[in-house]
Amino acid sequence: MTIHTPQIAPPIAVFDLDGTLADTAGDLVGTLNVILEREGLASLPVEQARDMIGAGARALIERGFEAAGKELAPDYLDELYRQFMVHYGENICVRTELFPGVAAALDRLEAAGFILAVCTNKVEEHSVKLLHELGIGHRFAANCGRDTFTYFKPDPRHLTLTIERAGGDPSRAIMVGDSRTDIVAARNAGIPVVAVPFGYTDVPVKDLNPDIVIDHFDQLFAAVETLMKPMAA
Repeated sequence: MTIHTPQIAPPIAVFDLDGTLADTAGDLVGTLNVILEREGLASLPVEQARDMIGAGARALIERGFEAAGKELAPDYLDELYRQFMVHYGENICVRTELFPGVAAALDRLEAAGFILAVCTNKVEEHSVKLLHELGIGHRFAANCGRDTFTYFKPDPRHLTLTIERAGGDPSRAIMVGDSRTDIVAARNAGIPVVAVPFGYTDVPVKDLNPDIVIDHFDQLFAAVETLMKPMAA
């Protein structure tokens, strides 16, 4: 008689991209400034516009025009969004860099048997291209963007479908993000969430009540171990 032992899925760590794995502000604001300058408006310093990032390209354009004191009709926003996406796609990794410690943190998770995945509200084409140019795209079993499924963050199905595509199990998953969108998606999916405070958020990320806040990716593995312990019990 053969006894079949149930297969336990390996643990999985799912990462947001913008403001979590990579500091993309320079290229996003750079593209916004191209759009503003085409419209005869003053460009914005990256540090001033940094907090405008995080809700997608359309919102970034709207916030840029609001800062310039100019109204923007919905149909013209559609046209500017198309221009933004073309320019950004062609200039996606000019100033963008991984945050310190990211590569080493991914190494340690992989060595411990974790599947890695990305769940981002960037469109999938841009996410794939950027992570390839940053040299880490091959490390993720799934790279799912805003347009990959019918749902996107903060809808928890964006996260759970990403986990499914990567071959993981939501009951053995951790989310790593930088914003309300990530934390709400994880909470509603019943998945623990680690937050980083150096990303793009309009309120301090600690005020959004993630399970753990880390200040550097050197602290990620210990945080993940802490959150995984109840799952192993």
